[in-house]
Amino acid sequence: MAEKRSQDKEAAEIVQAPGAPTLEEVVEAISTVYDPEIPVNVYELGLIYAIDLHDDGLVEIEMSLTAPNCPSAQELPQMIRHAVLNVPSVSKAVVKVVWEPPWEMSRMSDTARLALNMF
Repeated sequence: MAEKRSQDKEAAEIVQAPGAPTLEEVVEAISTVYDPEIPVNVYELGLIYAIDLHDDGLVEIEMSLTAPNCPSAQELPQMIRHAVLNVPSVSKAVVKVVWEPPWEMSRMSDTARLALNMF
């Protein structure tokens, strides 16, 4: 891995290797996935905790859900996986749901807060 950068709790951890899909491509793909109950994409909601980019095209993603009993618990990780697999340089995508730290509204971006009228 060429670069590893940890960010604060409001952003995902990013690991990128040379020749890997770019972070911008992966985030753009993830941003096409919306929670069916909330009109904001999963990236802006702060559900993506980590993105690991490997030089062989593997993308590993750690995500959470807004609640353990989220009705979209089965479909959201698969929707994210399929979206990331559409990035040309991605050979494999693995999405893991994690519960620590628990998701909280402070993880949402300003864009999400504005969309949800939470200012």
